[in-house]
Formats: sequence, C-alpha cells, structure tokens
Amino acid sequence: MSSLPLPSNIEQLKAYSSAKSEKITGTTWLNANESPYARDFSLSLTDLNRYPDPQPEAVIERYANYAGVEKSEVLMTRGADEGIELLVRTYCQPAKDSIAIFTPTYGMYKVTADTHNIAINELTQDQLQQLNAKEIAALVGESKLVFVCNPNNPTGATIAPAKIAELADALQGKALVIVDEAYIEFSAALTSSQLIKDFSNLVVLRTLSKAFALAGLRTGFTLAQAQTLAPIRKVIAPYPVSTVVARIAQSALSSDAITQMRRQVQILNGLKQTLCSWLSASSRVLELKKGEGNFVLVAMQNTIDIAKAKQSGLIMRPFTLYGQDNWLRISIGNESELKQVKLWLDTLNTEGKIQ
Repeated sequence: MSSLPLPSNIEQLKAYSSAKSEKITGTTWLNANESPYARDFSLSLTDLNRYPDPQPEAVIERYANYAGVEKSEVLMTRGADEGIELLVRTYCQPAKDSIAIFTPTYGMYKVTADTHNIAINELTQDQLQQLNAKEIAALVGESKLVFVCNPNNPTGATIAPAKIAELADALQGKALVIVDEAYIEFSAALTSSQLIKDFSNLVVLRTLSKAFALAGLRTGFTLAQAQTLAPIRKVIAPYPVSTVVARIAQSALSSDAITQMRRQVQILNGLKQTLCSWLSASSRVLELKKGEGNFVLVAMQNTIDIAKAKQSGLIMRPFTLYGQDNWLRISIGNESELKQVKLWLDTLNTEGKIQ
C-alpha cells in the first residue's frame, strides 16, 4: 500500500503485461516477436563522462535516408513505446481528451492513455478493415489521436497506404493519425512514411526492435512533419538516447547492415510460409491468422495444447481474443526453433489419433 493516496486512474491502472513480464523458464523463445539473429558491434567507450547528443545527427540522417523522409521529420526515442507516450502527453489533455484504437491491437496504446487519464474510444479491427475512411472518421468523433498498428499486433492484419491517406485527409485539423509500423519491414510496400509530406496530421512510429534485431537496444523513431514534431521536442527528456545506443544504431543503419537486415527478413518470411503450412495441416489448430508481421496468430482446439508447449520448454504468447482464451501468437524464429513447433504439433496430432 502506498504511503500517499494515488490518483484514481493510477489506482485502477492495469499495467501492460509484456512477453518478458512473467518469469517463465523455457528453452525455445517464440513469444516476443524478436529476431532470432544477433550480431556483434565494436564500441569505443572513452567519452561516457560526457552527456550524449539528445538527437544524434548521424543516426537521424541515416534513418531519414532509410525511411525516405527529411531529417527534420525524424525524432529518435527509447523504442516506439516512448513515441506513443510522447504523443499522448503532448497532444492530449488529461480527463478531457480521448484516443481511438482498433482492438484487438497493441496493448500499450491503452495503458499509456490510462496512465495519463485519457479516455479510450475503442473501435474494432473489423471496422477498420471494412468501413471507408469517412465512416471511420465519424466513429473517431472527438478523439485527438487515432492509433493504427500496421501490420497489426497480434492479428497481423494490414491497411493499404491509400486508405491511411484517406483517413488522414478525413481527420485533417481534427486528429492525428498515428501509424505504428513496428513490423513494416516484413511488408515494406505498405509503409505510410511517404505520405508524411502530404499530411501534417500523419505520424509514423518505427523501431529497431524487430527486423533490425535490436530489441535489447530500445530504439525507436517518430516520423512526422517538422511542425508536428516541434511540440513533442519540447516534451521529450533532455538526453533520451545514450551514447552507446546511438553508436550501435548508427552501425545498424549502415547500407551493408540494412542489406543484411533485408536478407534476414526474406529468410524469416520464407520460414513463416513453412510454419503456416504445418499449422494449416494440424487438426488441433482451429483458425490461422497469417498476417504480415514476423508472427502468426492461431486459435487452438484446447488451451491444454498451449500448456503442453510451455511444459516442453516451447514458450509462445497466449492471448484472450474475441472472448476466447485459446489464442496463441507464435513468433517466427530460426529453422531450429521452428522445428520445436513442428515437434509440438506432431505430438498433438499423434495424441489426437490415439484418442
């Protein structure tokens, strides 16, 4: 019990439960949408006694070139999560404003809003997929921020850039449309980054955690027109990016490293096709949502099947979705890791035949 009374929104807050929140033991980790690849970096730590550049110029320039935007349109953050938090803090007034989200989707949008006493206008992924931009804008109503995860976590569903443009146009002067592109490297043609020049109310969130295989670095980028980023620059902490992080990020954004990343994405997308064929052939899988991220989402016949995977050391991410607790998100690992999934499925299928 806190010695001081808490604000009611914090007292009632349900914290985000990340894939690493629970202390789970296992041997194969396919629960956090991490890359199975790792690489070494050479670092010089001679000037850690000095404060870092708040927005390291070399990193900003390289990311701007990579994303196809201007340097003034890039803000480096501690993961894309800080970008979410900065947008809510900057553009929303507590106990007055709301954000719109399309569930099921990434849980940090809601947690961040709840933390800052911002209301949630909860729409659905079906509405996002099936309605036109004007209809969606009408449902958004007075919400200040509209979060579109594309590809969506955990379903993998996608929205075409043309529809994002139509939504931004319909909400011009009313709301910011924030496109969370954490997984965009796995379906690069769907990026909305090229729309930034046309819409002052469009924001794109990016990360080095997924395809760039740097989840442990906690590095993200918020992309938007300079005028949209200007108030956020007033809110962000004075030194958000450490010298070590900046140097690794700069190396990860070299032309050779980007080529390597894209090669790894091709490999992972190929392995995903193989995994999907195994899942589709299994009688214990009721539904498969393939999507366009480095993960797939499946509904299992029984939650016991999920428990058996965990007991064997195969750690995947269970979800309760659509009122059912039998959903499982499986990250795309390397060939050896996915063979453990195949072994689990084969064991389940054999048990089914024996019964």
